[in-house]
Amino acid sequence: QVHLVESGGGLVEVGGSLNLSCVASGKTWTINAIGWYRQAPEKQRELVAVISMGDFTNYAESVEGRFTLSRDAYTVYLQMNKLNSDDTAVYYCNAGRGGASAYTPAYWGQGTQVTVSS
Repeated sequence: QVHLVESGGGLVEVGGSLNLSCVASGKTWTINAIGWYRQAPEKQRELVAVISMGDFTNYAESVEGRFTLSRDAYTVYLQMNKLNSDDTAVYYCNAGRGGASAYTPAYWGQGTQVTVSS
């Protein structure tokens, strides 16, 4: 089992920035990538970004150029800039296998709310 603990969500104005963190612990040798999904009200959960243990990254087109995912061992950081109302969602940290290009999440955090106000 891999445990994931997220932090850093909150309320921010349009155009602002937030940084989300996620710490993975437990059987971390069973995973080779950590990512973030998000789910807005009445929408499907979608992949935001994923990073492999080799530091390859993959981003959703909607966040490319605005969000940056980095890691330090099994802690990942999602720096979110130029936020807009479409970024409002619950953000879920997850971990799994497949690297950044064929990622399949197996473990999920509890989620953290990000609200962008206009």
